[in-house]
Amino acid sequence: VVPQDEKGLLDLDDLLGTARVGTAVYCCGPGPLLDAVTERAGHWPEGSVHLERFRSDTLDRPTPDASFEVELSVSGRTVTVHPDESVLDAVTNSGVQVLSSCREGTCGTCETAVLAGTVDHRDTLLTEEERGANDTMMICVSRSTGPRLVLEL
Repeated sequence: VVPQDEKGLLDLDDLLGTARVGTAVYCCGPGPLLDAVTERAGHWPEGSVHLERFRSDTLDRPTPDASFEVELSVSGRTVTVHPDESVLDAVTNSGVQVLSSCREGTCGTCETAVLAGTVDHRDTLLTEEERGANDTMMICVSRSTGPRLVLEL
């Protein structure tokens, strides 16, 4: 693939029109490009298209007004996550150390096992299948859909 200023816009229909068995598509770039790739590769097998956003598109999603509790199964602590803070911030402010990097849901460093509760996934890493399994979450951006989560921390 060559830069737009040398060859013009990519012909996504030509590039992605036919799904190729055993082929993976990797794309990073601005939101409109990734949206177009997602649309044009919708018929490709699950897991064959990999996108990397410069920032999470869910950061613009409104944050609920309600606080929720997070029980930390390893440390035995329970913390309250307020609407204006992330699970990561609430957990680290309680004294529990968690590895993190991007704080935008794009790197996966803070991925944490979910033992109970339902997650409002706001990262760009997990597939729809992984989100549906509700086994892990990126605690830097994702939140609870209910009053309580139990995490393996």
